[in-house]
Amino acid sequence: MMKTMKVNAADQTLCPVARAESIVGDRWTVLTLRELFIGMHRFEQIQAQTGATPQMIAARLKKLEADGLVKRHAYSKRPLRHEYHLTEKGEAFYPVIMALRAWGETWCKSPKEGRAATYTHLACGKPAGLGPVCESCGEPL
Repeated sequence: MMKTMKVNAADQTLCPVARAESIVGDRWTVLTLRELFIGMHRFEQIQAQTGATPQMIAARLKKLEADGLVKRHAYSKRPLRHEYHLTEKGEAFYPVIMALRAWGETWCKSPKEGRAATYTHLACGKPAGLGPVCESCGEPL
């Protein structure tokens, strides 16, 4: 009897968009990454801020770790608890998060609503705007 392997459709294409989407192309994964970028590293924080079920966040964190975007670090041995931190590969997703934020602020809201959050450019200490360069100092974010 032959054993069949599950074939990932994204592996069968040269299209980088299809391959990237197979890793980060779902709502809960993107929201999990958003939380990691703003400094939420503990499971409970990520789950609370995304509104996803614990099972959804656990599955996304496990996949992000397997795909090399996240590393787990134990912060408590009894009970065993982990923090999640972005790897270099995970950090490289930052421009995508910023582009989604800018697009969402521009096209998915009424102008009366105002910005959902104001980011501060750490280098100059002033409002960063929607990127990719700081609206206050003109430097890249």
